[in-house]
Amino acid sequence: MDRTEPQLQLTVADGIATVVISNPAKRNAMTATMWQALPGLLERMAADPAVRALVLTGAGDTFCAGADISSLRDRASDPAYDPQALAVAAEEALAAFPRPTLAAVRGYCVGGGSQLAAACDLRFAEEGASFGVTPAKLGIVYAASSTRRLVSLIGPAAAKHLLFSGELIGTERALRTGLVDEVLPAGELDKRVEAYVRILASRSQLTQAAAKEFATGREDRDAYWVEQARRSGDTAEGVAAFLERRAPRFTWTT
Repeated sequence: MDRTEPQLQLTVADGIATVVISNPAKRNAMTATMWQALPGLLERMAADPAVRALVLTGAGDTFCAGADISSLRDRASDPAYDPQALAVAAEEALAAFPRPTLAAVRGYCVGGGSQLAAACDLRFAEEGASFGVTPAKLGIVYAASSTRRLVSLIGPAAAKHLLFSGELIGTERALRTGLVDEVLPAGELDKRVEAYVRILASRSQLTQAAAKEFATGREDRDAYWVEQARRSGDTAEGVAAFLERRAPRFTWTT
């Protein structure tokens, strides 16, 4: 496929899956085809035990400028076509990915781009990045699940500011509200992301999977995860490795 065509580019190396949003002619806006492709791609990566973390980023100097409005307009006459449902399905698939996910953001992260970034576990951004949640500019009712996720991430007041106005904010405000977790100087984002996801890949998947569930309110699964820890041997391995001053060899996988 011509790499200038709108597409999701996937690479897997050393346990890290990297998904690149690529639509260079439209600032990496997501086409309907790209929205539809993301859940299946994530399902394949979730089924691969070698994948221990996932990075979502954009090609070139932009993360994602939202949905490709022209591609949505082209299918507007199809009564069975629901563009918001496509975006929400992709967002939910990303949020449900069973291993740590990290959005590496540079440039514009707007509309559907912010929706995808918010669905990741963590967000690292390069200085100068811009964030916006823009349904108010198009007269769109933002999905309830997407709104709840945004409120959970940054709080109701900050979420209302973004949703009511559609204004873009910079990395300083995004960091202050919790929309991003780290801001890196220009040229240092990729290096930091690579180093950080290598740390994630070396840690206990058992701990990460349980923490990911608990963070979404699934406290009813506490007994399940205690039993998983008992059976896995990861706790014993972690303690032994600490005492022996060596890297642990965790074996539990999702």
